[in-house]
Amino acid sequence: MLWIMRLSGFFSAAMITAVDSLNRFSFRKSSAFRNAGECSASDKRILGKTGVCDPFLVHVAITLDFEYLRGSIAAVHSILQHSSCPENIFFHFLVSETNLETLVRSTFPQLKFKVYYFDPEIVRGLISTSVRQALEQPLNYARNYLADLLEPCVHRVIYLDSDLVVVDDISKLWTTSLGGRTIGAPEYCHANFTKYFTASFWSEEGFSGTFTGRNPCYFNTGVMVIDLVKWRRFGYTKRIERWMQIQKSGRIYELGSLPPFLLVFAGHVAPIDHRWNQHGLGGDNVRGSCRDLHAGPVSLLHWSGSGKPWLRLDTKRPCPLDALWAPYDLYDHLS
Repeated sequence: MLWIMRLSGFFSAAMITAVDSLNRFSFRKSSAFRNAGECSASDKRILGKTGVCDPFLVHVAITLDFEYLRGSIAAVHSILQHSSCPENIFFHFLVSETNLETLVRSTFPQLKFKVYYFDPEIVRGLISTSVRQALEQPLNYARNYLADLLEPCVHRVIYLDSDLVVVDDISKLWTTSLGGRTIGAPEYCHANFTKYFTASFWSEEGFSGTFTGRNPCYFNTGVMVIDLVKWRRFGYTKRIERWMQIQKSGRIYELGSLPPFLLVFAGHVAPIDHRWNQHGLGGDNVRGSCRDLHAGPVSLLHWSGSGKPWLRLDTKRPCPLDALWAPYDLYDHLS
């Protein structure tokens, strides 16, 4: 009986904490976004109540948590604002906390979405310490389990981080050909790939030999198009977990959830145009540093790194590019 009382007390305390955290946030209701006339007749048939299995939907997965909630809401807002057919987009929100569904519904009354609970205990024993504490949060690893969390009828999904905005029609990213690959992402082959793993990794041929014949390139896991059918067929979640288990027994990398993806997929990624991930705008883990855009067109701005635009704007110390994030911010400062 005592353990039941303690368990009940734990859940009560967790609920109170969640409610208190939720009370800190108030967002303005978004404008209604409707499909343009150019949307095809087959698209228009889904404007009413639509199930997640409708084959004409564009599927987007994003995490929701209190620390990055403001960023997630801005990301959704940006996607809707630039989409020709916003009513055809279905959002899959991954959460480890309760009470967020009501907030999303009040902010985006017409949004097609579903909330999926990701149990932190699934990965807690697999997570190693990282260069930034934010990279150690269990929800940061939810992307590894999309094939298990989402319905089997969802065959493809775009995964997006919470610290970005989309400034182009996301349907262009959705229709990207993966050429038979399981995932697609912008690759950066000029980056020093060796730095993502420790010296002990490269000195052990059993590890470094993983990349033999693969021509691996760095890619950022904050923007990915994923073929969930192939992912499920080849069991990539288990492959990622195996590398996380190896990391726990002997340190082979430093950077949280990224290296296992590199170990499994680098060299086997469908390359997507760099315009879809102008990343590093968060300062590359150097506090106070501001970054410029890479050369070329821009479809997505990504504040990867330690500096987040909403925090810098609130402290009146923004970087110049943070002004490009601000128009999508629905946070109600007057509440």
